[in-house]
Amino acid sequence: MKKFLPAILCGLTSLCGCLQAAESAPKTPPNILFLMADDWGWPHSPLYGDKVVKTPALDQIARDGVLFNHAYCSASSCAPSRAAVFTGQDFWRLEEGANLLGTLPAKFPTYPELLKNAGYVIGSVGKGYSPANVEAGGRTENPSGPQISVSTNKDGFEKFLKNLPADKPFCFWFGSRDPHRVYKKGTGVAAGIDPAKVEVPGFLPDVPEVRSDFCDYYLMVQKFNDDSMKIIDALKASGRYDNTLIIITGDNGAPFPRSKTQCYEWSMHQPLAISWKDRIPGGRTVEDYVTFTDFAPTILQAAGLSVPSDMTGKSLLPLLVSGKSGQVEQERDAVFVGRERHTGSYPMRSIRTKEFSYIQNLATDRDPNQYGRGGPSMEYIIAHKDDSPEMQRFYALSFGPRPAEELYDLQKDPDELTNLAADPKFADTKKKLADRLTAYLTKTKDPRALGNGEFFDNCRTWDGKGKELPVVSQEKPGTGGE
Repeated sequence: MKKFLPAILCGLTSLCGCLQAAESAPKTPPNILFLMADDWGWPHSPLYGDKVVKTPALDQIARDGVLFNHAYCSASSCAPSRAAVFTGQDFWRLEEGANLLGTLPAKFPTYPELLKNAGYVIGSVGKGYSPANVEAGGRTENPSGPQISVSTNKDGFEKFLKNLPADKPFCFWFGSRDPHRVYKKGTGVAAGIDPAKVEVPGFLPDVPEVRSDFCDYYLMVQKFNDDSMKIIDALKASGRYDNTLIIITGDNGAPFPRSKTQCYEWSMHQPLAISWKDRIPGGRTVEDYVTFTDFAPTILQAAGLSVPSDMTGKSLLPLLVSGKSGQVEQERDAVFVGRERHTGSYPMRSIRTKEFSYIQNLATDRDPNQYGRGGPSMEYIIAHKDDSPEMQRFYALSFGPRPAEELYDLQKDPDELTNLAADPKFADTKKKLADRLTAYLTKTKDPRALGNGEFFDNCRTWDGKGKELPVVSQEKPGTGGE
């Protein structure tokens, strides 16, 4: 362990101006375990009021640590969301890494790389930074770390632990591919999940096809949690659980229309729990607004390492070790999120607070439909869009054109159905949120805010087999995607 003392002292020196942060520095480096679902969004856990789905892994980490009520991905699309996790930077700062099917340039350091340089053993199973062309950015391996090649995720983690030197801390990434589509239709109901108990959000039609679709999704959410519990149990059996910082969440919203790939609550809002039994008082729930850019600084500070100045996220460690519940850090009252290219091109930026969500749609001349992989809910809306005014409304909510601005009262309208952006009564509210969003985007050098948004439109992109696609295809809405 002596080799880690210089890194720890370096981390303490860089944080000496903050007493709270200095007090949280570790005596021994913690292990890092990241449990990442694919398309698992809020509020799909009993901890957030969902009465159907079971999430034992999230429940376990929340009991032993902290549950976050207001955690948001940086981008509502797989690869850029994960890029923000690994780099601790807002996705719009990551050049080609801001887009799906892009690449993350090697000049952006990631927390696994920095931990590896400090002596950590790095490993991963499943989906890391993806779908993307890793090598095109100058990297020799996925930012999640070297893959352990085995038949099951649990076996991969156990194999990793078996080969881990006793005196070495580890950083391990489990990237599940659940609950990403495609699902086998009807499997949720067949497994005993009751469609009658599903609460259908107001932006989707409450019909048997949608309820059954949710049951299929819930089954895969439960599979991710069951797989995560096997990894957690293996960690406990190794004797390393108490000194492991564990993060469990999903990369973006659920794979339903008006959810994943958009900028609504069901697009950006994520389940999140973090534990570290040796250091973090457990059984707490906090109301602070946090984003995925906060993970890398948190992990680095927990390991006693300095946080690169380019990281726009802010470490959660002082909040985690504080022992407090509720709103712990008053300045964490908003998040800034968005999206660039998913399978088409419809850039968005958004600020979200407890009271309001404000969205800027930055290319309203393009097709807003970014949703791929189909599914019964999408198919039903499209097939029945002309059946009635109500179905036309559902179609417009998910697939219709968007105005340049959207504003929603989250207290009165949690499903974000009534756009208040043109309402004179909310003009002051809209201006304040727009000004705050613009100030943050400018401060963090978002090319869209600096008048260079076409950069994202002209970035390289690759298909799933690594073949580079012509730029012109990037401006058209897609039908596949991840």
